[in-house]
Amino acid sequence: MPGEKRGWLFVIAIMMLMLSAACSKKEKTIEEPVAPEPEIEENLVAMDEPEEIEEPEEEGMLLYPSPFTGVLNEDEVLARPVLATINNHPLARPQSGISQADIVYEFLAEGNVTRFLALFQSEQPDKIGPIRSARDYFIHMAKGMDAFYIAHGYSPDAKALLDRRYVDNVNGMQYDGTLFKRSHDRKAPHNSYISGENVISAMEKTSSSVEIAKTPPFVFHDSVEDAKLGDSASLIVVRFSTNNDFINTFAYDAAEGTYNRTVKGILTVDKEDGEPVEVSNVIVLEAAHRTIDNVGRQAVDIESGGKVIVFQAGVAKEMEWKNIDGFLVPVENGVPAKLVPGRTWIHVVPTHSGISKAVTYTP
Repeated sequence: MPGEKRGWLFVIAIMMLMLSAACSKKEKTIEEPVAPEPEIEENLVAMDEPEEIEEPEEEGMLLYPSPFTGVLNEDEVLARPVLATINNHPLARPQSGISQADIVYEFLAEGNVTRFLALFQSEQPDKIGPIRSARDYFIHMAKGMDAFYIAHGYSPDAKALLDRRYVDNVNGMQYDGTLFKRSHDRKAPHNSYISGENVISAMEKTSSSVEIAKTPPFVFHDSVEDAKLGDSASLIVVRFSTNNDFINTFAYDAAEGTYNRTVKGILTVDKEDGEPVEVSNVIVLEAAHRTIDNVGRQAVDIESGGKVIVFQAGVAKEMEWKNIDGFLVPVENGVPAKLVPGRTWIHVVPTHSGISKAVTYTP
C-alpha cells in the first residue's frame, strides 16, 4: 500500500505541473495581444469613410483657342481649314454658310464684281454656296494656309494650278450633280452648293488630310475692352467701285461688340437660318491689282504687303499688313496686331484706287 500511495502522489504531481503550464500559456496570450498594423487600420478607415478623404483642389479647366477666331473651347479644334469660293453676284444673295465662316475674304474677280473666299475651321456648316469658279490668287491663298479648296469652275490660270494638284481641292466641274448639288430656286451659275457632309466625302475621295497642319500667326485680345484704343469708328463704308451692289456698310453694335453688314440697305444674313452675319473685326487691306485679259480678270499681289485699316471694338487703327507664312496679317510695331476674338471680314481693295478712297468711317 505505501508504494501504491506514492505512485498516485507522483501522478497527481505530474497533472498539477501540466495544469500550471496550460494556465501560464493562456495568461500569456491574454496579456500580449498582437497589435494591428497601422497601415491596415488606415486603409480600413479610408474604405469605410470615403467622403472624409481630402481631394486636391481642381485647377481651372484648360481651354483651347480656335486658331482663326481666338474663341476659347473646351476641346481643341483640329479640323483642317476649308476655303470655298462663294458667289457674290446680287442673284446669288443671300449666301449659305457664311454666318459660320471664321473669316470671309472679299476679292475682286473681274470687272467690278467681287467674290468671297469663306474660310471654315471652327465650324462646318450644313450647306455652303452658291459655289463659284476659282482664280489663281484664290488658290494661292488656299496653298498658303494649307486649306482644302472648293470651287466650281476656273479661270485658265487657275485650271493650270488645279490640274497639277497644286492644292488639295474639289471642283464642281468634275462632280456636278454628285458632290455638288443644284438648287431649283436659282439659275446657273448662281445655284451650285456643297454640303458639309460632301466636303468630308471630297476630302476622302481626293485622299486629302482632314486635320490642320499650319497654325495661323493670328493673336487675340483677351476681351473687346482691351481693343478700344484708336479713332472712333462706328460706321464703316468699303467701296470696290461706284456700283452700289458692291459697296459694303458695317455698323458697330456696342452692346454685342460686333459689326453687322449691309449692302444697298439690305442686312447680310445666312440663307439657311436667316441669322445675321456678325463679325468682331473688319479689315481693309490694299494690294496691287492688274487686269490680265479682255474679260477683266485680275492678278492680285498677296505677297508684298501694304497699308491696312483694322476696325474693332468701335475704333479704327491704321497699320501695315504682311504675308506671314501664307497668311495675310495686320502688323503693328513689327508683330502681328491683336484681333478681337470672333469672326473677321477682310476686304482686299486695289492699290490704284487708294485705301483712303475705298474706305470711309465715322464715329
